[in-house]
Amino acid sequence: MGEPVAAGSAPGGLRRTLGVGDAVVIGLGSMIGAGVFAALAPAARAAGSGLLIGLALAAVVAYCNATSTARLAARHPQSGGTYVYGRERLGEFWGHLAGWAFVVGKTASCAAMALTVGAYAWPGQAHAVAVAAVVAVTALDYAGVQKSALITRVIVAFVLAVLAAVVVAVPASGGAAAARLAPGPDATVGGVLQAAGLLFFAFAGYARIATLGEEVRDPARTIPRAVPVALGITLVVYALVAVAVLAVLGPQELAQSRAPLTDAARAAGADWLAPVVRTGAAVAALGSLLALVLGVSRTTLAMARDRHLPHALAAVHPRFHVPHRAALAVGAVVAVLAATVDVRGAIGFSSFGVLAYYAVANAAAWTLRPEEGRPARIVPVVGLAGCVALAFALPAASVVAGSAVLAAGAAAYGLRRVRR
Repeated sequence: MGEPVAAGSAPGGLRRTLGVGDAVVIGLGSMIGAGVFAALAPAARAAGSGLLIGLALAAVVAYCNATSTARLAARHPQSGGTYVYGRERLGEFWGHLAGWAFVVGKTASCAAMALTVGAYAWPGQAHAVAVAAVVAVTALDYAGVQKSALITRVIVAFVLAVLAAVVVAVPASGGAAAARLAPGPDATVGGVLQAAGLLFFAFAGYARIATLGEEVRDPARTIPRAVPVALGITLVVYALVAVAVLAVLGPQELAQSRAPLTDAARAAGADWLAPVVRTGAAVAALGSLLALVLGVSRTTLAMARDRHLPHALAAVHPRFHVPHRAALAVGAVVAVLAATVDVRGAIGFSSFGVLAYYAVANAAAWTLRPEEGRPARIVPVVGLAGCVALAFALPAASVVAGSAVLAAGAAAYGLRRVRR
């Protein structure tokens, strides 16, 4: 006879242990991470003084995506997120393509977050620290999702405290000027769209709640409540931080900054805050890495169950009730990338894959019936159009690489169908 099934789980499934608070914290850990410390500068280079418009546009697309995702997750509370929704609502091919885009794009994000930990914690040994961070996070995931949620709660609390210090100390300085917030002639439509696409990288963590659908208690109620709360908190925090930094540095100086929040603290005369910000950035990136590994491993589990990835990765640990083989595989790939790649191109590449993933989510949400909790029709329409527009407004290298990856995923699906 096999191992007894844990309470709140199904045979061969994962344990349902996460409540609304845990789900919100995991979403916050994904969104309020390294993005807020790193994404502002490249976005300012793209949009100039139109940075805040780009942030608002990214927020609108993120809201539509979050609403569509939450309604779908309540209807299909399984591990895998949009991989499952695309498969169930649109057909097997679209589910496969969404899962492929998510796993590849977010694996690149994992490497970027690991390298961000290394860059802030020990700049001279960034790659070595990045690999060590991946090993530690993978071990934590292996030990169980409840332990991961607890650690993420601590990380989120610390990072929010650091960001609150920046928001309070920086605008209070004599160097802050409201005139720097106004859009000028340097703000173009293309630049604002590209900035929105880059900033979207920092907002995309709400999907992590949906990918944990098989580990959430009462998912039909928990997920639709947790997603908008997590996104709303993140939007407020990002807006306050962006306004504070922009008011001190201005768009031109912000565009040239390698560490915008640290530079803003120094420009404001708050040198004491600089080491605190560096620590906060490293801890935030670690929190994002933890949540990303959780999400990618769960989508890998779902795809392996359907044999879109090697079926051996579909195993669930009998004691810890986690997809241990998927977690180890994801950790191994991310560790190799963290040891070898450069972080600078990862944001655009990851954004393209994630926007493609959410485009499928919005198309799937369109098929929901009113009795299934369908959102207002305008929500998936704006979400789908926004995802496509922002994806193709990204830097050309990101668009080419992302399109090639999606084409490879489609080819892999076609070969699998032929072999059948």
